[in-house]
Amino acid sequence: MKSKKPQMLTRRGFLGSAATGAAMFTFIPGRVLGANGAVSANNKLNIAGVGVGGMGKNNLEQMQSENIVALCDVDWDYAKGVFEKYPNAKRYKDYRKMLDEMGNQIDAVVIATPDHTHAVVAMECMRRGKHVYVQKPLTKTVYEARKLTEAARQYKVVTQMGNQGHSGDGIRNICEWIWDGAIGQVREVHAWTNRPVWPQGMARPTEQMAVPETLDWDLWIGPAPMRPYHRAYHPWDWRAWVDFGTGALGDMACHVMDPIFWALKLKYPVGAQGSYVGNVKEHWRKIGVEESYPLGSIIHLDYPAREGMPAVKVHWYDGGLMPERPEELEHSRRMGDSDGGVLFVGDKGKLMCGCYGRRPELIPYSRMREYQRPEPTLERIKTSHEMNWVNACKAGTEASTPFDYAGPFTEMVLMGNLCLFRPGEKIVWDGDNMQCTNIPDLNQYVNPPYREGWTL
Repeated sequence: MKSKKPQMLTRRGFLGSAATGAAMFTFIPGRVLGANGAVSANNKLNIAGVGVGGMGKNNLEQMQSENIVALCDVDWDYAKGVFEKYPNAKRYKDYRKMLDEMGNQIDAVVIATPDHTHAVVAMECMRRGKHVYVQKPLTKTVYEARKLTEAARQYKVVTQMGNQGHSGDGIRNICEWIWDGAIGQVREVHAWTNRPVWPQGMARPTEQMAVPETLDWDLWIGPAPMRPYHRAYHPWDWRAWVDFGTGALGDMACHVMDPIFWALKLKYPVGAQGSYVGNVKEHWRKIGVEESYPLGSIIHLDYPAREGMPAVKVHWYDGGLMPERPEELEHSRRMGDSDGGVLFVGDKGKLMCGCYGRRPELIPYSRMREYQRPEPTLERIKTSHEMNWVNACKAGTEASTPFDYAGPFTEMVLMGNLCLFRPGEKIVWDGDNMQCTNIPDLNQYVNPPYREGWTL
């Protein structure tokens, strides 16, 4: 019989038995404290943005109640609209110069650069005691995700990954229903997305292009191997390229697979296998995925039994590929939503949701009408994902998706991309040591070397 007044679990409560079991003492900027040491409602966080021309613009719009004190982007033409929106913010191209010059005038930093520079920017900010909000995926590589997770604990700053669905009610409903036994034990899950919606599966361009005057190409390349500028990389299509992005899986799995990772209490997979769809015109040259991620892929991840839950297989589909439609789903209803979806297969039923954990429902819908939902046990977040982080920075508490959660989750996602380099082969994965134990050649992608002059 359910308790009438269940205890509400916070993120810390849920993760207490994992890596976050240690107490967290977080640095709180002096300017946001009142005379008695309590958080002052009238004080604001001083926020800087790095990579503000794209998603960073949207993140900052959610934080307009605070002080936007600095804006950093390697392409001032691409960032022009954001610069104009915050005319009092100081402007920079190099985040290191920004941190040097502004010092303690900055409390927290929003990082929304391309994937390959997330880690170096975030690490430098944390070393200097800045709270960080980093767009998903947290990093480009498994190794970088591990190092940022460890650094967040070391420097005791408030961290958040930009997978906004994690602050929504949908994902919390999914967790509570699965933990309540709504569909029984889950041994199979399917997740899919419509991405990529940018060109992929192609060879490196050979056309020569002049670098735009407003762009610092050397800074944009950052720790990646140097190559000539081409508009195929900047400002949007960098996600397609192995040196810069993480493909459809890295882009969307941190949204789509979030309910799976949380509800099923996952950490590292123990095995994986994948296959992909290539561009016939390009792949006759046998370029594989050394340069660009494929048009579509299917990846299978194996997890062992854990915390009273049985072993489970997680299947990922992108590029328009999808799992078989469940027989229980009414013909008038679509699978997931326009961005993707998740189908949990339990031994007593099935649960489906859209991307970000949107619109979770038992199927068929008659099951949803009959189901007596449990009382909420997870804390609901009443603000945006961005303001959840801002408020946590002020209070010295934990945000919705701290790196102790986001780091292992990102490792799970990025490890899946290793399958694309050896399609059809089963990978045995040692998550604790970040190693593929049966195909050593794949370990070069776990922690590829940085360009000279760059370190983590």
